[in-house]
Amino acid sequence: MDAFYASVEQLDNPDLRGMPVAVGGSSERGVVAAASYEARKFGVHSAMPSKIAARKCPDLIFVKARFPRYKEISYQIREIFEQYTDLVEPLSLDEAYLDVTVNNKGIPSATLIAKAIRKEILDQTGLTASAGISINKFLAKTASDINKPNGMAVILPEEAEAFVEKLPIQKFHGIGKVTAEKFRHMGIFHGRDLKLLSLQRLIAAFGKSGKYYYDIARAIDHRKVNPNRIRKSLGAERTFSEDIIGENDCFEALDRIYEEVLRRIANASVKAKTLTIKIKYNDFTVITRQKSSIDHLQTKDEFDYLLNDLKNEIDWDEKPIRLLGLSVSNFPEKKVEADEPRQLTIRF
Repeated sequence: MDAFYASVEQLDNPDLRGMPVAVGGSSERGVVAAASYEARKFGVHSAMPSKIAARKCPDLIFVKARFPRYKEISYQIREIFEQYTDLVEPLSLDEAYLDVTVNNKGIPSATLIAKAIRKEILDQTGLTASAGISINKFLAKTASDINKPNGMAVILPEEAEAFVEKLPIQKFHGIGKVTAEKFRHMGIFHGRDLKLLSLQRLIAAFGKSGKYYYDIARAIDHRKVNPNRIRKSLGAERTFSEDIIGENDCFEALDRIYEEVLRRIANASVKAKTLTIKIKYNDFTVITRQKSSIDHLQTKDEFDYLLNDLKNEIDWDEKPIRLLGLSVSNFPEKKVEADEPRQLTIRF
């Protein structure tokens, strides 16, 4: 989806259309969750501190996030996807991978399917979506950003390697700013440069990620579209308008976050073995502490002793705290029966 949260706000409030909009807090400690394309022209983007965003765009309009509304529209979009294919892997409320090799409507072209889906999204929600079409996740994701907003791009099988060779290293999905900078220090600026590095050198420099970088430099990505992605963690966190310090204030804040996490556990009907506390101090250093149980837990009474143990491990008077977070992880494993491998094709 194109600037999803901000676009929903502009859809629901005509006064915001054509205006620079940021979804998120406008306070000193606020963070932009999404920015409209009008705001992006000024350099405003998601995850940017609101204070900096307001400086870049003095006329920026801040709007509070309305996640129930975003979820409502996201479910509408998901229903559209599922009319075309059962293989839908959501990444977030506004993005998903679809495998349309075999599709419910028998449409022989992936491009025609993308056009039809985008039209249905616009007709049913009033919002625009962009699409990337290609032979694997890496290329499809990369293609989806080429003609945003309200566009689509196709990377054909025979074009894949040449496309990747010309791709700037910072445009590679899965390569963030820090890694891109490390590559540039190594003299790697485009896919063609990355392709020259051996697998051994990439693993030595980047660990397990080295194999991924080696493959995508050759347009290879064997990851399947998984409609049953296993949730790895669930949690909540809070950035404070003023730093807090000391047991009383920290425990009070932590208890409120704990209540939210327990509510989310109940809503998701999950059990977990591990509880993790995340702390970001006022100097922006971050620490995490975690405790695990032998059994999977779900209720407050069961998690209480893990939380109490974690509280006792932390010096709450060490320095002022900017952010606190709690999350649960280590869910029960689901057994999945392996399908027989098969190769299918679809026209682009």
